[in-house]
Amino acid sequence: MEILSWILLCATLVVGLLGALYLYFSVKYKYWKKKGVPHLQPTFPAGNVSDLMYSRKSIGEVYADFYRKFEGQRFAGIYQFHSPTLLALDPELIKNVLVKDFDHFHDRGFPFDEKIEPLGANLFQLNGAKWKSLRNKLSPSLTSGKMKMMIQIMIDCGKELGKYLEDPARKQDIVEVKDILARFTTDIIASAAFGIQCNCLKNPNAEFREWGRKLIEPSFNQKFRDLLYLTVPDLAISLGIPNIPSHLANFFIKVVEETVGHREKNNIKRNDFMQLLIQLLNNNNIDEEEKQVTKGGDVAITMTEVAAQSVIFFVAGFETSATTLSFCLYELALNPDIQDRLREEIDTVLEKYDGNITYEGIQEMSYLDNVLSETLRKHPPAPFVFRECTKEYKIPDSEVVVDTGSKVLVPIMGLHYDPKYFPDPTRFDPDRFTEEVKKTRHHYSYLPFGEGPRICIGMRFALLQTKVGLVTLLSKYQFNVCEKTAVPFVYDPKSLILFMKGGTWLQVKNRSN
Repeated sequence: MEILSWILLCATLVVGLLGALYLYFSVKYKYWKKKGVPHLQPTFPAGNVSDLMYSRKSIGEVYADFYRKFEGQRFAGIYQFHSPTLLALDPELIKNVLVKDFDHFHDRGFPFDEKIEPLGANLFQLNGAKWKSLRNKLSPSLTSGKMKMMIQIMIDCGKELGKYLEDPARKQDIVEVKDILARFTTDIIASAAFGIQCNCLKNPNAEFREWGRKLIEPSFNQKFRDLLYLTVPDLAISLGIPNIPSHLANFFIKVVEETVGHREKNNIKRNDFMQLLIQLLNNNNIDEEEKQVTKGGDVAITMTEVAAQSVIFFVAGFETSATTLSFCLYELALNPDIQDRLREEIDTVLEKYDGNITYEGIQEMSYLDNVLSETLRKHPPAPFVFRECTKEYKIPDSEVVVDTGSKVLVPIMGLHYDPKYFPDPTRFDPDRFTEEVKKTRHHYSYLPFGEGPRICIGMRFALLQTKVGLVTLLSKYQFNVCEKTAVPFVYDPKSLILFMKGGTWLQVKNRSN
């Protein structure tokens, strides 16, 4: 009888819990209807994101599907599990959210707890005055002038990339270019952000490459963490689950401490991102208890915060650029006429500079810029942008009020595939980005780096290292599709960044004269 009583009690508790959850979700799922906002009918428990929950599609494709389903609407509502999210679909409304009315939407809305997520205090996740002050202090490290100083790091790593492919090209081998390119960009970022020479191209199992791979490789555990922080971050924090596992965070904190210590002990100064962080650290070297945002908006930066900025720069810099490079080579292999046209421009400009890659020469390659822009249109590494409403906002020309704390989502990939702005959007056509054609479409229909005050701070760096990689490769080699090339390909549904599932396999050979 006692066992039966326990069974009945447990069953009653389970039924009661399920009933409470059902009532809670039922109330939540009326949010958009009450506001009169066009929305999709949600289902328990995922709301409208069951494709994400069950890894049926990549996150970029899921949000692009939402964009298409609300064709003709300026905005719409979805539910991510229990959380209502507003989709900004019209370029003018997107302009308001990202730029014009930025004071209502200055935060990304990704909360974190520094006790369990020490690397969360980075420029991407910080909010309010602390974000603004840190952004102002870090921006000088990534200006055009600084890029001219850093380009030699990229060129040196590019030479190693060119050497690495000499043997495969001679044998006309089939190679997985994504991993090779990730090793190339890891070498660049490790040098610029940490002052460390990794030589990942010579040693694919270099420690820095291994830890970088662990940070971004799609996995079930990481997909679970990403979904938690994307949809129910407060639950993740209350359960003490960090988005970056503690063993990874500890490694990078240790690397930064050793790098800073070595530079200061030996009075080493370099023109790189780490040097600026060291200057901020020394100017704000105060105790943890005193850490605060002053009335003037100054940032009290600590060693852990130095590590946080270094890691976000590292992750954003090496992985997104490697992904863009691999997609670009894939598209050029599928379109050899475009590859030949780009190579002709590269040859012409390099000849002008005695065969050397230079900052000035890169700036003169207009078709290279078009090719890269079209790659970022078709395959934006960050296929969406989030903002959080920080004070109540009435959507212009409507009666809808966005509540404080509400999430707003810009489905970038949906915009990039809208035939209104990009006719025949699945076709790879760099001529969409000539100056004449760009003038014909809305500026906010193309957002590979976001826009406004929170536009990607590393945009110049990412574009430059990607261009250096492309010029290095195409000046020496030709890339073709082969039996292992996925045509069509599938995006990896487990990753927040757009990855090609199964890798990017191409044949490489020495270029034809």
